[in-house]
Amino acid sequence: MVSLLTAMCVFSLTMSISPGPVNMTIVASSAAYGFRRTFPFVSGATIGFILLLLSLGLGLMQIVTAYPALLKFLSLAGAAFIIYIGYRIASAAPDLTLDETPCHGFRHGFLMQWLNPKAWLACIAGISMFAEANTYTPLVIFSALYFIICYASLAVWAMMGAQLRTFLTTPSKVKIFNVIMGSILCACAAYLLLTSL
Repeated sequence: MVSLLTAMCVFSLTMSISPGPVNMTIVASSAAYGFRRTFPFVSGATIGFILLLLSLGLGLMQIVTAYPALLKFLSLAGAAFIIYIGYRIASAAPDLTLDETPCHGFRHGFLMQWLNPKAWLACIAGISMFAEANTYTPLVIFSALYFIICYASLAVWAMMGAQLRTFLTTPSKVKIFNVIMGSILCACAAYLLLTSL
């Protein structure tokens, strides 16, 4: 049992902490708006991911495997959404006073996970490894562990982004940072799209 819990934790940490579209969006948002204003996005992304994991584990996976075209459509839609977010970040005004500017919130974080090919692949892989056909107990334990680890991992990315604010002291530095983060996000979306098709 201990080895299974360890495997669940290692899998969750590896998938949550590794760079991906959601993590890059969190860094960009936190660098621009700070940790506190980015935290609703972190919450939405975490809860959205766990609900996706549970939905797939409780039956949605059967629909996805029965209709593989659905997964391809979701990959296309997700990549398009992530590229849109990347474009918005890259083209954002290099304003140093963004206190009144709206940033991505809970809804965006939630939606981004449901349209994120990396999230779908992580959920499907995790369910394949840890779920059992005759009981939901392993799925519930896996989801609970993943929730804690995902929340902590995304919060770490938000803290890193917030630390970058000390270096983003001029509009030109902000613009360069926005272009780099937006480009990385678009590249992540393109890579995930290619690997999922």
